[in-house]
Amino acid sequence: MSPAAGAAPDHGVIDGAPSVPPPLGAVDAAPRLSPAEEARTLVAATHVAALATLTADGDPWASLVTYGALHDGSPVLCLSHLAEHGRNLAEDPRASLVIVAPDAPADPLAAARVTLAGRAHRAAEPAALAQARAAHLIAVPAAATYIDFSDFSLWVLRVTRVRWVGGYGRMDSASGQAYAEAAPDPVAVSAASAIAHLNDDHTDSLLVIAQALGGYPDATAARCSGLDRRGIDLAVHTPRGAAPARVAFPVALAASSQLRTATVELTRRARAAARGRGGVQNI
Repeated sequence: MSPAAGAAPDHGVIDGAPSVPPPLGAVDAAPRLSPAEEARTLVAATHVAALATLTADGDPWASLVTYGALHDGSPVLCLSHLAEHGRNLAEDPRASLVIVAPDAPADPLAAARVTLAGRAHRAAEPAALAQARAAHLIAVPAAATYIDFSDFSLWVLRVTRVRWVGGYGRMDSASGQAYAEAAPDPVAVSAASAIAHLNDDHTDSLLVIAQALGGYPDATAARCSGLDRRGIDLAVHTPRGAAPARVAFPVALAASSQLRTATVELTRRARAAARGRGGVQNI
């Protein structure tokens, strides 16, 4: 089972104990987005990336760039041939982009990120050029000041390989085809305000969800660390240490507007489960 779909690998600690306290009881399966969906969602969440190209000598060269994306997720770059990365692509189309989640945590290596690798081509055919131009300007409106300069060209990266990392212990690969056929998650793309609201105003509900449905009846605190159409991710604190937990929504959501109803229903189910078990700690 891949780490993205199931339990994360445990590095352990010096005394041989698990590095993350395991759940104290059986929990229901909580499906996640596929690696391709995770990648598409992250690409849609920002428009800044690190571009890696190859120089004429074959040396790697990394640059900060902006991008838009076509309907299949192909990144669209607006690059000047006066810049080294623009000249590099003209000589060798092989390239990769590293895109990091915009709401990075305090530990940068815990942030979600994705690497897209493939070959870039310059958009030239009129219809393709118009599509690329529109996609880039939607994502990067400031590019309107230079996108039509004679030294700038629009490059489209055709993705052939994807490596997604969701933080420590969560990572997986996807093919270029799977990436192109996936779609950004409609909930995760716009979930930041909902996550902030839950953490600011509903920590009691998050705690009972972690205790009654997340497998951590000894939890003393819980915060929402992620939302997508399939479920909620929690950062749980227990006397045994900190742990991640995930709880599925009763049904997959179609839009972020359904989040409130879904989280209220999870809280109702958690409180009912807690009462049925005679209560859990700290409720």
